[in-house]
Amino acid sequence: MTFTQWFLFFLVVQVIHFLGTWKLYVKAGRKAWEAAIPIYNGIVLMQIINRPKWWVILLFIPIVNLLMFPVIWIETIRTFGFYKKLDSLLVLITLGFYTFYINYATDAKYKADRSIKPRSEFGEWVSSIAFAIIAATLVHTYFMQPFTIPTSSLEKSLLVGDYLFVSKFHYGARVPSTVISAPMVHDSLPFTGTASYLKKPQLPYTRLPGLQKIKNNDIVCFNWPADSLATMWGDYSGKFTYKPVDKKTNYVKRSVGIAGDSLEMRNGYFYINGKKNELPYRAKLQFYYTFECKQPISQSTYPIFLLSKERTRVYKILSEYWNNDKVQDAIKKNGSLSKIGEDSLYTEVAGGVNPQFAKRLKMINVDNKININLTEEEVIRLEKHPLTVSVKKINHGADNAIFPHVKEFGWSQDNFGPIYIPKKGATVKLDSESLPFYKQIIKNYEYNDLVINGDDIFINGKKAESYTFKQDYFYLIGDNRHNSLDARYWGYVPFDHVLGKPVMIWFSWDANAPSFTAKLKSIRWDRMFTTVHGEGEPVSYRYFVFALIALYIVYSFYKGNKKKV
Repeated sequence: MTFTQWFLFFLVVQVIHFLGTWKLYVKAGRKAWEAAIPIYNGIVLMQIINRPKWWVILLFIPIVNLLMFPVIWIETIRTFGFYKKLDSLLVLITLGFYTFYINYATDAKYKADRSIKPRSEFGEWVSSIAFAIIAATLVHTYFMQPFTIPTSSLEKSLLVGDYLFVSKFHYGARVPSTVISAPMVHDSLPFTGTASYLKKPQLPYTRLPGLQKIKNNDIVCFNWPADSLATMWGDYSGKFTYKPVDKKTNYVKRSVGIAGDSLEMRNGYFYINGKKNELPYRAKLQFYYTFECKQPISQSTYPIFLLSKERTRVYKILSEYWNNDKVQDAIKKNGSLSKIGEDSLYTEVAGGVNPQFAKRLKMINVDNKININLTEEEVIRLEKHPLTVSVKKINHGADNAIFPHVKEFGWSQDNFGPIYIPKKGATVKLDSESLPFYKQIIKNYEYNDLVINGDDIFINGKKAESYTFKQDYFYLIGDNRHNSLDARYWGYVPFDHVLGKPVMIWFSWDANAPSFTAKLKSIRWDRMFTTVHGEGEPVSYRYFVFALIALYIVYSFYKGNKKKV
């Protein structure tokens, strides 16, 4: 819907409100016309029902207003003597239209001095829960949102099992486009898996002013720009689920390139405007290397102690056992897969698969080579090990999956570019060579009608030889370079897809641990309440936070006892 359509919708709602309440305004000693003036009628209504005037603000905040309207409906009918549970139920299931019945078909009496306190403990409990949900929804939607790290694409900086607080106000809170949605859930309802929202109506994209702009190497939380990788390559043969922007899958990556940059990748390293990109200290690049050992690699010869403590077992899975469901499940939960040779598949398993289970499935030791995901520091240590023959970085060949998916370029995930990252207001030349870079932007991100007829390009019915971008774009990449689905595959991320800036890890454990007990034992206390950005080693503020929580509990206990006295 456009802003004009939303304004018309707003006026219709005001007319409905006037028709359903004007007599009630009169019975409360107000004028009938006061029920017809937008915003002012809300202020007057708050006075009538004896509620704070600032509640009117909440009625205009998307998502939050879905929770506030039912509260206002119930408060209104109770102010005119309709206290029964049936009345409350009727006003809810009729979406407020029950007030029409009260307004025209009853002799409702205004209760100016009614108590606004709940009449029972259950009512008080419901009231407290309702406003707790409203407050949490307001914070979650416009200020700070919890987020979980599900993949290892930013491994070392952010770990699988990290729980983050993502700030909405750093880059400016995005007003939800999807206005009818369940509060505090993303795209599906818990347990059921069904959609938590209605695709229509949709608000036009709007963003509140931010405190800062996205800078090179910022870690950014965003909505995945594509519903399906296939559609990015022009394959519309399958059935895909198309979601509104604010309901697309949440991702977190590093903004290596920002709007206006010229970006190039050489041997796995990025160059921005011709200069090699220098990552912050906490960012640890990882690549896959082929490790060759002087002996067959087993738990005794594999130099685990030089590497991450989470790398505990290395197995080879014979092809004949590859289709075993238990093996597949173990791989998905506990390991990352690399293929060496044609007759067998190798996996590096981070715990979870016990040796007895592995032996029963003939998951035997590896001969003398295996692909390992390593940081540069780990490579240096491994090269010095007495059993090491060589540690060679894997170089990937040409891959048509690399954006902009032009086979003739011969680009790979380690070598491509240069590529321009579009900036709002910048104009680029359009022709058959440049179009693959910007086709997705013109058609799907900036909602133009794009038609290609031979060498001619038509935008919204007019022949075009250039295009001016309507918003900024970013190039978001994982630090785990050989194990990250990122901008190298889907291209640019529009600013309207940016959700926020991760600011703190408030909890962390090994999400892949095989049991809840194992997860409890794996809690990473040193990562709790550490900042995401910053220089030097992360510092945990958990003791400070725990002290504040303890003080709050003591204060609440003291305050409660004082009231009893």
